[in-house]
Amino acid sequence: MNHLVSDFIIRIKNSAKANRKEVVLPYSSINREIGRVLVKEGFLENIKEETMGSKKQLKAVIKYEHRVPVLTDVIVISKPSLRVYEPVKKILEIKKRGKRKVIVSTSKGIMTAENAQKQGVGGEVLFSIW
Repeated sequence: MNHLVSDFIIRIKNSAKANRKEVVLPYSSINREIGRVLVKEGFLENIKEETMGSKKQLKAVIKYEHRVPVLTDVIVISKPSLRVYEPVKKILEIKKRGKRKVIVSTSKGIMTAENAQKQGVGGEVLFSIW
């Protein structure tokens, strides 16, 4: 597991495609914050921290509408081999390429591109989700 963010979001996507209700994910603070943003944006129903023995894990419940998962696809933009940092204007251009939510890691925390625009901050563009 090289990149925690990619692993986290792809596990959620694969579980949604397999029509699973819950998925167990590796714990890290960035994964927890991304999970909270996805709950707030309506892609997940909830996300909880659990302790299995001495290890912490995250358990996410995938959101469905009429037995179809809300999350349909993900594009990982920033990778370990190529980190993508953009100012606010460029982040909004990425968002305008369709009906997607762009998740950004800023100095003020993990947030969507819309929130980054409101706060006037840029940062690392993690992934695009729809």
